[in-house]
Amino acid sequence: MTILHERDLRGKTKIGWLDSAHTFSFGGFRDPNRMGHRALRVINDDHVIPGAGFATHSHKDMDILTYVIDGELGHKDSLGNGSTIVPGEIQMMSAGTGITHSEMNVSDEHPVHFLQIWIVPDENDLTPSYDQKVINDSATKNRLHPIATPEGTQDGVKLNSDTFVYKCRLDSGSRVSHTFETGRAGFLQIVSGLVEVSDEELAAGDGLQIEGTNMCEMLAKEDSVILLFDLA
Repeated sequence: MTILHERDLRGKTKIGWLDSAHTFSFGGFRDPNRMGHRALRVINDDHVIPGAGFATHSHKDMDILTYVIDGELGHKDSLGNGSTIVPGEIQMMSAGTGITHSEMNVSDEHPVHFLQIWIVPDENDLTPSYDQKVINDSATKNRLHPIATPEGTQDGVKLNSDTFVYKCRLDSGSRVSHTFETGRAGFLQIVSGLVEVSDEELAAGDGLQIEGTNMCEMLAKEDSVILLFDLA
């Protein structure tokens, strides 16, 4: 069974400096049918104007992934980390017992576009942590390459749950497939391009919730980038 999360039906937060679309319930957007999928709790598609961003705020008991699509995002947190996240990288902040941080567009001229993804950890009250990796871009070409896993990899961050996140850059006309082990589920997020899954075309911003099926096959109708979540 699959459930389409259409890009135009996502929740919205639109204020002066932020234009955000919410795949799942978030902030003022509440839909009992969109409360996340297994450990995957939030996918926010954020556009921030030059020089603006999220002032210092707190989180607890959540693994938070940031994937920048375009532009540069500055990060500072209460652990003393300060960094800039750019396209081709993946950042993970485990809030654990509690952490404060800020996220700002470092450019005064260009907007920043990024996905912020929340994944529920298997345990609460963990020690907060931070990680940021440069993704091996060539390894993502026409194949699913892990960028976040329970153990971490050389170019992938470590999650505190039995969750795997894969990235793939599909050339137009190329196919890629993934097999889910019995009892596991998935979520497909289209970052860019146009992808066909089970005779349905998905464009940038669309998501596909996958449950009760062992196989997901994706065909790129044009050059595309996708993220695939494999969830316990």
